[in-house]
Amino acid sequence: MIVQIYEVSTPSEAKNLVKLGVDHIGVLVGKGKYSRELNYIKTKKIFRVLPKKIKKVALSLSHSLKEIIELVKETKPDILHLGTLPQNLLPKDLKKLKQKFPDLKIMRSIPVIGEESIKLAKKYDGVADYLLLDTYKKRDSQVGATGKVHNWEISRKIVDSVKIPVILAGGLGPDNVAEAIRKVKPAGVDSKTATDKIGSHRKDLKKVKEFVKIVKSLSLL
Repeated sequence: MIVQIYEVSTPSEAKNLVKLGVDHIGVLVGKGKYSRELNYIKTKKIFRVLPKKIKKVALSLSHSLKEIIELVKETKPDILHLGTLPQNLLPKDLKKLKQKFPDLKIMRSIPVIGEESIKLAKKYDGVADYLLLDTYKKRDSQVGATGKVHNWEISRKIVDSVKIPVILAGGLGPDNVAEAIRKVKPAGVDSKTATDKIGSHRKDLKKVKEFVKIVKSLSLL
């Protein structure tokens, strides 16, 4: 099962996460419009230290295709994660990105709100390479980073409704990831807030270690 961790902010942090067994190293990348975005230079330094087997994930909150294309050209991620709201980037926009970067994998955030989220997710089946199911806070300009869980019953329905891999996010940490996996049956899990150091956006390596241990043990069942 895939373990994806956000937001990695330094090369040394990335190296430590790899040692703990993290599969996807996620970096929030941008030009400073959103808080905590890393610029291209800092992102490339992180990606440069990762082994080939580890997936370099660049999260963009932009809804400008021009900006996103520039990001991909500059940082060369394995996976481009699009986290803006559904109305800002449509399936047709993802198709344009796939045409321009045929070897690039694309992950699309889906806000889990209600039954309408299932319909939305289906629109990306066969278009995106991964779906990331996350919590949405009203009036936010992006999906996720709330530290809150959502309705896992809806998430399970999405997993059962699409053919592409689904990564579950939204308030997941060592205390609840096992239950989340049992209820949703995702292809992977993502953690940001619940594996941060308290009062910080730096990773708590003890929490990450426990998170990875739980996920990988369930993967063997």
